[in-house]
Amino acid sequence: MAEIAAGRIHVVDDDESVRDSLKFLLRLYGFEVDLHASCQDFATDFDGGRGCLLLDQQMPGMTGVEFVEGHRALLRDLPVLMMSANMEPEARERATRAGVVGFLDKPVDTGRLVDELRRLLAAA
Repeated sequence: MAEIAAGRIHVVDDDESVRDSLKFLLRLYGFEVDLHASCQDFATDFDGGRGCLLLDQQMPGMTGVEFVEGHRALLRDLPVLMMSANMEPEARERATRAGVVGFLDKPVDTGRLVDELRRLLAAA
């Protein structure tokens, strides 16, 4: 496997099984991973630094798009990949305008996910 660029992957998903699966998978590929059950948990825990945010769109309380729109300062140096099983075109447009750099359909394709994360970390 190719060497991983420095940075942490911050996974935000309300589904514990998705978080745990992504953590296991990403660690197999050499990524450092932090898990967060909600956008608020991430906002509270994030201390800056290099990495990438892997963000679920559909969560209770606040969607991924709403979080990105409301936290641009926090996310300014952190590329955001958004995951969704069913992303509406309007939400995708809003996310793009707010700075989301990529979208992944759930269930997430492992190869595409790893390629995107490597690309984003290498560019950071």
